[in-house]
Amino acid sequence: MRRLGVVFRAVALAAVVAVGGAGCDRPAASEPQPESSPSAAPQAAQPGTQTSAVPAAKVASVGVLVNGDGHSCTASVVDSPRGNVIATAAHCTAGEPLDSLEFAPGFSGAAKGTYPYGKWKVRAVQVDDEWTSEQSDAVDYAFLTVAPDARGRSVQSVVGASTPEWGAGPDQRVTVVGYPEENHNPDNRPVMCTTDVHRDPDEPAMMRMECGGFWVGTSGSPWLTGYRGPDQPGRIIGVLSGGDTDDQSTAALFDAKARSVYERATTA
Repeated sequence: MRRLGVVFRAVALAAVVAVGGAGCDRPAASEPQPESSPSAAPQAAQPGTQTSAVPAAKVASVGVLVNGDGHSCTASVVDSPRGNVIATAAHCTAGEPLDSLEFAPGFSGAAKGTYPYGKWKVRAVQVDDEWTSEQSDAVDYAFLTVAPDARGRSVQSVVGASTPEWGAGPDQRVTVVGYPEENHNPDNRPVMCTTDVHRDPDEPAMMRMECGGFWVGTSGSPWLTGYRGPDQPGRIIGVLSGGDTDDQSTAALFDAKARSVYERATTA
């Protein structure tokens, strides 16, 4: 199974161990700045079943992980008591020092891009023990704790969040939002697909989606049910992990084990 977390314009991220605390007392990197141009009109979930992703309006709670000038993978804000938790794929969260890892919600634009809501410092990463020991696809998810911005605001209070759902069945209708690599997405804007997903026959603990356009860079993309538009993302039931081609992607269902990892992130 391929994994889609290869970094473009940065170093590839490697296998992960649960970490936390490095740079914990540092504030988020930059205060949110106004956008340089109006965002696209909101785009609601598409009717019917898509077979290929389409360009999406900015979803403020979805963005990219940033290391220096480069960015990798997709991540999204998940509702939490302190409003400071984001979700991504476990394989996206190591390989660079924690003190350089940031989250850029609503990112867009070629070259270095724009950061309409700033960059939010990641201060702790939580993964399942089974990922640490075996890199099992079934637990390829991570929950990250981010620091407040320079004004003391939580990321969720600024950009919103999806609600985590633990134990959803594998047969779902989902909307998936992610950032493909620059070669396939020169404007560095998110793409979206709304389609039906089912249990992966090759990986029983996983869901499978058949929708083209989810290239390298889309690891960590949220799988959302009940999506009603950029300001109403609905419930997150998993994150994109891998697949066999760009049009066949998989995600591990969030379950009781995922909830345990999430709860560690809420108190980190």
